[in-house]
Amino acid sequence: MNTPGLSVVVCAYTLDRWDDLRAAIGSLHAQHRPPDEVLLVCDHCPELARRAEAAFPGVRVLPNRHRRGLSGARNTGVTAARCDVVAFLDDDAAAEPDWTTHLLAPYRDPDVDGVGGLVVPRWDGGRPPWFPAEFDWVVGCSYRGLPEHRASVRNFIGANMSFRRTALLAVGGFRTDLGRVGTRPLGCEETELCLRLAERHPRARLLHEPAAVVHHHVPAARSTWAYFRSRCYAEGRSKAVVARHSGARAALSSERRYLTSTVPAALARCLRPTAAAARELAALAGGVAYTVLGYGVGRITAGWPGRSPSRPEAAVAPAVAGGAP
Repeated sequence: MNTPGLSVVVCAYTLDRWDDLRAAIGSLHAQHRPPDEVLLVCDHCPELARRAEAAFPGVRVLPNRHRRGLSGARNTGVTAARCDVVAFLDDDAAAEPDWTTHLLAPYRDPDVDGVGGLVVPRWDGGRPPWFPAEFDWVVGCSYRGLPEHRASVRNFIGANMSFRRTALLAVGGFRTDLGRVGTRPLGCEETELCLRLAERHPRARLLHEPAAVVHHHVPAARSTWAYFRSRCYAEGRSKAVVARHSGARAALSSERRYLTSTVPAALARCLRPTAAAARELAALAGGVAYTVLGYGVGRITAGWPGRSPSRPEAAVAPAVAGGAP
């Protein structure tokens, strides 16, 4: 089977990350196997769209045609994409030159519906000494415990993922009642989408390909305990909403392995008589506690128990219902 065509969608919402956005677009132009098209979706920020149109020739600059937020912007990109595979790169991430090559190679297998890659943090000022690698998901990056070689996974990290466009169309795209809006630290729309894909196509495979690497900018504001705590809490609340949509068994399968394998191994590593190990141990315990607390609060506010339909809400489905314009 031939390698399919590739559309890359970058979503942006603010001029404050202009330098990061330039690096992201530049990394796509530097690919050994250039994307067939690059789409930049500006999330309700006309000034950003005007500046991008002038700065990025050859890039299709589009406004988010749906509800404000990352999910609506992604759905806009899927609708407009013209290629068989749609990849998503964050506006503050830069892809290594062989990213597209590694991302596309598994699609030669017709059973593969999605491929995600490794997201490496690029810290302003270096990694905080207390920040455990098992919690790099807090800053939108790959964490210790993920497969180190190509393997099937439940879901991808949003900064570096791709899907067959037909699969995205079939399930109705990303839910716009989940996910990040501006700086609000909620998420899990990628998890919920991947669960719907698996439910619709049980034999289809979602592959983690760690050779497909992007570097994700982590500003100093995300290196604080306050951000770590709030993001863990928000993740727990988001997972409770996903569990309501998809059922707790599917929504929490990876989390069970994480809590029974990854976290205990990290705790054992930190049982050293040093101040640095003690700080990391406190972060591990605190991260788990705040995530569990968020999940508990989310269960209550999401109207647990019960499961809502797994399809997106009616307002979302039309977002990717049609073909490319």
